Amino acid sequence: MNEFLCSRAGRQLILVSAGGLVVWLCCLLFRGPILHAVEVASAGRTHLIIITLMVAGTSSFIYSGLRILAMRSEMLARRKAFEKADYIATHDNLTKLPNRYSFDRYVLSPKVLPIGNSLPDAVREMATVFSIDLDGFKKVNDLLGHQGGDALLKEVARRICALANHECVFRFGGDEFVVIAQDMPPEKEALFAKLLIHSISRAIHIGSHPTAVGASVGYARLPEHGASLEEVRHCSDIALYEAKGRAHNQHSLFQWEMQENVTARAKLEGELRSAIEDRSIVPFYQPLIDLKTGSLCGFEALARWRKLDGTFVPPDRFIPVAEETGLITTLFSQLLQTACRDAAAWPEHLTLSFNVSPIQIEDRLLVNRILQIMKDTGFGAPRLEIEITENALMGDPDLAAATLQKLHAAGIQVALDDFGTGYSSLSQLARFQFDKIKIDKSFVSGSVANEKNAKIIGAILSLGRSLNLKTTVEGIEENSQLGYYLGQGCDFGQGYLFGKAMPQEEVPAFIRNRTEILRVG
Repeated sequence: MNEFLCSRAGRQLILVSAGGLVVWLCCLLFRGPILHAVEVASAGRTHLIIITLMVAGTSSFIYSGLRILAMRSEMLARRKAFEKADYIATHDNLTKLPNRYSFDRYVLSPKVLPIGNSLPDAVREMATVFSIDLDGFKKVNDLLGHQGGDALLKEVARRICALANHECVFRFGGDEFVVIAQDMPPEKEALFAKLLIHSISRAIHIGSHPTAVGASVGYARLPEHGASLEEVRHCSDIALYEAKGRAHNQHSLFQWEMQENVTARAKLEGELRSAIEDRSIVPFYQPLIDLKTGSLCGFEALARWRKLDGTFVPPDRFIPVAEETGLITTLFSQLLQTACRDAAAWPEHLTLSFNVSPIQIEDRLLVNRILQIMKDTGFGAPRLEIEITENALMGDPDLAAATLQKLHAAGIQVALDDFGTGYSSLSQLARFQFDKIKIDKSFVSGSVANEKNAKIIGAILSLGRSLNLKTTVEGIEENSQLGYYLGQGCDFGQGYLFGKAMPQEEVPAFIRNRTEILRVG
């Protein structure tokens, strides 16, 4: 009722009632003259006029009462509709958790202080914001479909709410959650982050399918890392990014140097976009040598980014950024097109090896892009070798198998790169069709002196021979290493002993010199 009285209609009712009361009091005070005037005007029919006024007044009063009740019901209905709309706008439809808009409106509960305590508000408001991101959710979503993914998200939300108050748990969309923990002691923050990771990463049964995801957690403190919850959440996001960069199921407390890293990465991303637009990133070529004959058999294309000041940006810095930002497809197409055009001018017996990013294996148009580039450049399929890492096969094995099959059908060779550093599963060699195994250079430096490494190398080479797969060893830098792998029966080698990666301008001279060395030798 208070809401109605505060509304425009309520104020009008009050004014009309006050006016009616004033008129009634006037009639009461001056009833003699008024009744005499009515008697003269009505010619003796005063009782009829009074009865008429009484009936009209009573009817008006009843009508007004009914209108008041109707308007009150309408206001309650509008209020419920507004509350429902507000709930829909501020809560996630799937998990029923508060969403980003609700987080923006969240107010910390007042801290109870002793009487007379005059601590400043900044000290009273203390909270820790945890940002949570699921690891491996896309794989589960692809495997079980969106319904399975939705069921997993609801279970994850339930598990998080079991550790924190429902009102303090937010879903920001996708597989990202945020938790506000008020007045949590700093010494308990890492433990809480570990509990979140442990709870989320436990096996989840979706129907009859057991599945699991990991979790990365970043957290920051109010007021230490920001003056508002939004500022602190931004810092926790930065810490989350740092945790995800380490490995799965990691947690990290925000440090100010992380902000500097993010700024540097943003700068690198902007420079990378400009470099791709300007085609400043070009392929360099490292020679591949037939260890049994010593002859040059091809080159591996390696991305090199030389800035205007002459310095090089390492590939392990800009390739991950290209993958995360979606620039890898454009960069790949540019580099492969340049490499195929360069290689078309080499002697026909020389091959071109080219690396494919794990992210690109999930691109269903990858083979079409490669074939179109080869058509545009006139480079023959038998001279191209695509290198794929072990880890790239695990994201979507079925799609990876189909991609490899299409490459072979087009006449393109496929090599399993960095063998021994990933899953190294024999089932991969049985399921996927490869033409070559590349032994990672991390085994090379210690293989001559390290008995365990030597046995691993021997096992890989023996496996390659039994499966009729050629083997390439990377990172040969010394004659002793060359002699060792030559004695072990390895087919191909590359490394600084034979030549570093070089720009296209230096390739023709290298080919002539290598041919001259073999002829003289």
